[in-house]
Amino acid sequence: MSQPCEGCTCGRAQEALAATSGSGPRQLRSFTSPAEADPNATEGIEPAVPLRSKKWFNDPTDLGMSALYTERYLNQGLTVPELSPKNRPIIGIAQTGSDLSPCNKYHVELAKRVRDGIIAAGGTPLEFPCHPIQETGKRPTASLDRNLSYLSLVEVLFGYPLDGVVLLTGCDKTTPALLMAAATVNIPAIAMNVGPMLNGYSGQKLIGSGGVVWESRAQLAAGEITEAEFLHHVALSAPSAGHCNTIGTASTMNAMAEALGMALPGSASIPAVYRERGACAYATGLRIVQLVREDVKPSDIMTKEAFENAIACCAAIGGSTNAPIHLNAIAKHVGVQLDCDDWERVGYKLPLILNVQPAGQWLCEEYHRAGGLPAIVAELLEHDALPHPSALTVSGKSIGANCRGDLSQDRRVIVPFDKPLMAEAGFLHLKGSLFNSGIMKTSVISKAFREQYLSNPNDPMAFEGPVAVFDGPEDYHHRIEKSPNIGPGTILIMRGAGPVGYPGAAEVVNMIPPGELIKKGIELPCIGDGRQSGTSGSPSILNASPEAATGGMLGYLKDGDRVRIDLLKRTADVLLSESEIEERKNEVGSYQFPKSQTPWQEIYRGSVSELSEGMVIKSAVKYQRLAQTQGIPRQNH
Repeated sequence: MSQPCEGCTCGRAQEALAATSGSGPRQLRSFTSPAEADPNATEGIEPAVPLRSKKWFNDPTDLGMSALYTERYLNQGLTVPELSPKNRPIIGIAQTGSDLSPCNKYHVELAKRVRDGIIAAGGTPLEFPCHPIQETGKRPTASLDRNLSYLSLVEVLFGYPLDGVVLLTGCDKTTPALLMAAATVNIPAIAMNVGPMLNGYSGQKLIGSGGVVWESRAQLAAGEITEAEFLHHVALSAPSAGHCNTIGTASTMNAMAEALGMALPGSASIPAVYRERGACAYATGLRIVQLVREDVKPSDIMTKEAFENAIACCAAIGGSTNAPIHLNAIAKHVGVQLDCDDWERVGYKLPLILNVQPAGQWLCEEYHRAGGLPAIVAELLEHDALPHPSALTVSGKSIGANCRGDLSQDRRVIVPFDKPLMAEAGFLHLKGSLFNSGIMKTSVISKAFREQYLSNPNDPMAFEGPVAVFDGPEDYHHRIEKSPNIGPGTILIMRGAGPVGYPGAAEVVNMIPPGELIKKGIELPCIGDGRQSGTSGSPSILNASPEAATGGMLGYLKDGDRVRIDLLKRTADVLLSESEIEERKNEVGSYQFPKSQTPWQEIYRGSVSELSEGMVIKSAVKYQRLAQTQGIPRQNH
């Protein structure tokens, strides 16, 4: 008589069991846990260190708990041979795509190819969702959730049976959140972004994501377009799945992941819907299994040398002012000393060689076809301008070996190192009585701005003027067209926009002058304790630390105070004496900001550091390399 099938409830099953009584126990047929399965079976290459997942699924010292863990993971159709063999790694797929995260939504499809690669290499994939972070959807700001997503992923990577993880990144904050968590737990990891959107067009004109918003906003303020035309122009910039198609924060941060060595060479620039993106997903799945077997961890890749390479690449591509915030944060979690002085020291004197919006002309489709980041790195290597060519990457080779000789064949898009778009294109790190730390992106200083503010032969690369102070974007939008004292030379100040004040540090320093000045072609300098979109072409001074809400000088400014910026001296000062500053502080008192609206906002405000320090949870940075220092978590039953 044949055996009843596993889970069978028909009468024949009971009859079959009854017929066997007295002749010894009979095994039920099981596809998920066949009786002949050997939990000690091995397959593939012997891993360099024992796989941590086997402490869940194959621990000979506690078979009862191993049975408990294994039993429930079988109910989704997995089998014992996929979980228990000591040489078969369990690979997590950190999924950031969802309906709430349209920039990353295509990862729902791409993850299938990642799975294929993992299985082909002899691993078992387990996909799981990450906390959604969508720059254009989350209020009050997506950066509020970067640290929340980081905390969540740390708990997943440390507390679940995972030997390695594929980090599916894309929209701005997803990339640093996932890299921060991988750095903290320090199990083998590899990143792959969703890819930029295809080019947007208005007729024959290229329309870049983000940048079209600032351009159309100025046209609307000047009365050149209607509100309906404003929305239409902006919508044209998003023609396909993927993240921003300019070198905004998304493309910057995914280039930084590749420059750090945490993503496969050439992967960051592939447009989302190109077939190469699916092939890259498969290759990424293959490679993470090898990284686990070789025990190559984030701490082996993300060294000080790797961060300096990333800074150099950021300057060369005209990357976002959000990059210092996020890379400083990642460095803190992996135990590398990195600060804003390093950004100027390593990157400022390097040239801008990528001709892509907002600092250039083209969009990311052209960037990819021109060679992507490997062509940028190759150009730096040709001129001995990449600080550390021997830095290891997840490919198993050094960044130099990956990219040397991959020079671009499209010199419209990636220009020669010795014929750059701008000779010195990195970030300036400014300090003074106005703040202790502020970042200025030099690659987007326009000819008009340079002529108006930085060309005085008696005071070169310096300007000063009266300030117009705004307490958040609401105040700015309410008063910018009504304030009678805003004219040529006025410096616009945005405060209350930092990690504590907003909360989360919002991209609200995207200020434009009143419409009457725009019509005359007049730009105004902007300074803020918040952030600016990476797609913005404004040469603002950003990330001012300390912020107004934590006692920074911006909180004590009044309309009409004069501020001086000297780029040669790297200084930013309010033209008040020390005694006047103290008198002002006593007069004004502590800066007032909106109350917290959610539990997380209160927790965040009580734990977050300044933008210059990476906006990290201050108490979290002491938890490092958890997989090595903390071992395996305690049993749950």
